[in-house]
Formats: sequence, C-alpha cells, structure tokens
Amino acid sequence: MLQIPHNKDQITTVLSRQWISLLERLNVGALTVDLDNRVTSINSSAQSLIGLKEEDIIEKDCQEILTGIPCLVNCILKKDKDSTNRCQDLNVTVKNENDQEIFLRRFATPIYDSSNNLAGCLAVLQDNTPISSLIDRIHHEEKSLKIILDTLDTGVFTVNRGGHITFFNSASEKIFGYGRKQALGRPVEGLFGPHAAEDLERLHQSINDGKARNNRHGKMTTKDGQTIPVSANYMALKNDKGVVIGGIATFKDLTLAHQFDRAISDKHTFHDMVGKAPSMQKIFEIVNVIAQTDSTILIEGQTGTGKDLLAKVIHSSSKRSDKPFIKVNCAALPDNLLESEMFGYVKGAFTGAFKDKPGRFHEADKGTIFLDEIGDLPLSLQAKLLRVIDEQEFYPLGSKNTSKVNVRIIAATNRGLNSMVIQKLFREDLFYRLNVFRIELPSLKDRRVDLPILVKYVLRNLCAVTGKNISAISEPVMDMLLNYDYPGNVRELENILEHALIICRENIIQPNHLPDYLVNEQPVSSQEIRNIKTQFAPSRHGEREVILNALNKNSWNRSRTSKVLNIDRTTLWRKMKKHNLLS
Repeated sequence: MLQIPHNKDQITTVLSRQWISLLERLNVGALTVDLDNRVTSINSSAQSLIGLKEEDIIEKDCQEILTGIPCLVNCILKKDKDSTNRCQDLNVTVKNENDQEIFLRRFATPIYDSSNNLAGCLAVLQDNTPISSLIDRIHHEEKSLKIILDTLDTGVFTVNRGGHITFFNSASEKIFGYGRKQALGRPVEGLFGPHAAEDLERLHQSINDGKARNNRHGKMTTKDGQTIPVSANYMALKNDKGVVIGGIATFKDLTLAHQFDRAISDKHTFHDMVGKAPSMQKIFEIVNVIAQTDSTILIEGQTGTGKDLLAKVIHSSSKRSDKPFIKVNCAALPDNLLESEMFGYVKGAFTGAFKDKPGRFHEADKGTIFLDEIGDLPLSLQAKLLRVIDEQEFYPLGSKNTSKVNVRIIAATNRGLNSMVIQKLFREDLFYRLNVFRIELPSLKDRRVDLPILVKYVLRNLCAVTGKNISAISEPVMDMLLNYDYPGNVRELENILEHALIICRENIIQPNHLPDYLVNEQPVSSQEIRNIKTQFAPSRHGEREVILNALNKNSWNRSRTSKVLNIDRTTLWRKMKKHNLLS
C-alpha cells in the first residue's frame, strides 16, 4: 500500500520523486491518478507506450488518455477503501499511432494519504511485446531476435525436433559454463544431466502437443558437474506458418533462493558439498550409506575443510532429519561451564541456579548432537561423555537422578586423536567409542583437482547473495588460485573470493582484486625449504627459537613460515601463541 501526505497537491511531488523515477529507471511505464480520475504525473516510458506527451496528459481524465486500455473496468477508485484490493493484473493488446499491436501488462495499486484515506492510484504499464514476439516468431534465421535474446539475463536455448540444441544465449553460457560452440548441435540430454528426466519429458511434451509447461522447478548440470536449481518454462517453437519445428526453454538460476531455503531450514544435501577428487567421491559414497544408520561418527580434518558442513549433511540425510541438530563447540566454552552447558543442571546446583536448565543433550533428544573440536574436551568430561555413548544417560549437574536421551553423536576434530591418546591427552576408551566410523576430510592442497569447480561454485553462490554479475576470472588470477596451498582450506578460498568480489568493480576478477598476501605470495622452492629446515633444526635450537628464526627469515609471513617448517598455518599460530610470539 502506497502512502502519501494528506494534501492532494503533493501526490505528483511525492510519487514522481520516489516511485515514478524508480520505475522509469526500470523502463516501466507509470502514471498516477487522483480521486477525480485526473492524471497527476506520468513518466517517459508510459508516454512512449501511450503515444502522447506529458503536456497532453497531465490533468486530463484517465479514461480519455487510456483509450483502448481497460484500466477502469474494475476501477479501484470506485471501491470501498477498506477493501485494499489491488486491481488484478491484465494482459491487453492495443494499437499504437502506427497501427502496430502492442502487448501490455497493466496493473494498478491504490494510494493512501497519511490519514489512511484513499487519495488516488498508481497505474503501471509494461510492454511485453518483445517477449510475446520471441515466443511466437523466433526461428533460426532471425539474427535480430538472437541479439535480443543475448541481452536477457534469463537463460534461453532452443532445440530442433530431434532434441539437438540450435540456439544458446549468453545467459545460458554463464549458467551452464558451456561456450556456445560447445553447446550447439549437442543433444539436450547432455545439458540437463542425469537427474532431470521430468524436465526433459516436459520439453518433449511441449514439442509434441504445442502446449507450454510453465514454472517448473528443476535441476540442471553445469559443465563442471555442479547441479544447480532452476525455474524453467518449456514451449513449442513454431515457424511463420505455425508448424512446430522444435522447442524453446527459458530458465532462471535459483541458487539464491536455494541458499535462503537452506539458511531458513538449516538442511543441507550432498549438493552443498563439491568434489570430483577420488578422496571426496569415496567419502560421498560411504556417507550416503552411513547417514541412514545411528552409528557414531568421528570426522577428522584440518580447519576449514568442511567438517561442520559434512555433519549437517549427514543429519539432513538421516532418518532424524526432522529432529534437532545441536552443535557444541568444545573449545569455545570454559571448562567450568562446559559440563552444565552439555548436560544441564538442576535448581540449586550452584549459586545462581534458580531453576532447572536443560543441557545440549536434552535439546538434541531424538536428533543429532555435533561435538565440534572434541579433542579440546577436558579429561574430566570425557568420562561422562563415555557413559552417554554407552548407556544414553547422564546426571545433570547437581542431580541425583539420571536423564535418559536418544541421540546420535557426531564428533569432529582438527587434532589427531590417535596421537593425543598416546600422549595421554585423550581417553583411549572414549576414542574407540567415537571411532565407530571415522571420516578424514582431505585438505584442499591434497585435492587440487577440485579447485576449478570449487572456485566457480563459491563464486556463483557469492554472486547470487551480493547480486554482482562477475562473468569470468582472469587467467593470471586462476593461476594464482590453483597454485596456492590454502592453509585455511575451503574457508580461506571463500574469504579470498569474497574479498575479490567486494573490490571488483568490473565483470572480470583481476590480480589487483585479490588480497595482498596472495598476490605477494612467492613459491617456496624445495631447496629453500631444505636449507631453512637444516638451518633451524630442532636438534640445535628449542622450538621457540626455531619458530622465531623461521619467522624472521620470512619477514614474519606466516604462510611461507608454515611451509618451510612443514606445518599448517593453524598449528603455527597455536605455537606462536604458546611461545608469546603473537604481536
């Protein structure tokens, strides 16, 4: 509902500055009408559609101006203001001053003043002639229509009756990743991928019976193997004589809508994890099976490899998917609070415990609890967790009675629990309880084959969220991205691309859009690594001195230092913190 000041004379001022100008930038015709059916303002797009100039329209009766456009069949100005019903959208055909047919879509909405009194209406006119003409007239020889199609941000492709692609516009190239030359002449089945039998059937049905199939939400497969959600429409393609010569498909990338749905529901699927490397394919195959069980799972991997996401995928694919998924970061809470947070407490358990408080295990009952950074769990709590795994029961803090729950446990760590057991930092019996099924996520540098597809996948998602239209990544940038070691793994890759997207004001990401540390990163030769390792050998120096000397040698560049010391950057940070080397 549009609202304006009470003074009727301000209708033109308020709307022309706000709504009329906005619609003008969108090439949409708009005009305002007061309670006396007098036109109070009109933009240039509407003047072009109607074929009259502003001085011939302002203060004229809208019924005279809109001759041939049934704007007042159900005039909203004649309705009770309490109805607040917008006039229904209406597709109409009118003729311009050259006696040419124009296909208009018209709708109107009431305008109210600050006292909620009906003050007029805003009428919007949109020219649908180009789209209507394309659907009715497009065929292979019409080069001008192909040019129009190439300017649309909607994907459009056509096929002949044999199902081979005959046209592929620029938006299709961007969405699918195929160049036009690669797509033309190709069977459409190869474009849709293996999960789109219903979409193919709809396209073939449209070709066979000439009827359109609209607003189909389906999936298509990109050149890199990504499965993307799309909204598709399928129509028969006819020549000038009305003979069906093939089909036309228009589609929109619904990546952003998919992200919103995922964020709202917090449900993830295997499509949210990307990887062609054999190590990742093996994980996908195994996880698809164990997700259906209630077995305890231990996920190991470096920081940023996607342990959190994999846990959510497992839960969303399990029979517990409609039950809670509760995450506990064992490293984020102080030891004295962790027990009450995990297992809850009863009234009077300690000073300030004025009422019973359920813990995370209570909240996860019948669902899944994800214990992240399990390697940081204090030894005192490890025994209590062992009982939960064995008997599915525990004592809330301060209680004499046990609480019983039914939860599936997924644990994750970036520290090797095997070595922690040897160092007596982690209970051996708990390790074997957690280690029913262990999944080790590879670091990004160990699956470089996935980098091209990951770069495009992350960039597509970021563009969908930010609304940016980045068409490509320059070759030098891609070389840098493919040769970097990513100590922060996938999370660092996401940060790098987000940084580039913020800086980039063009359509192509260039080296100057990347973070400085990545641009200035120079490859460390094998000989240099051997020299530095020899120079700072632990046998000659203590750990602090080794790290300090390596940092000085590399101008305190942590990435290069971690390489020459053969440790990941997260481990280097921990050791620097341990030895008070952080500035």
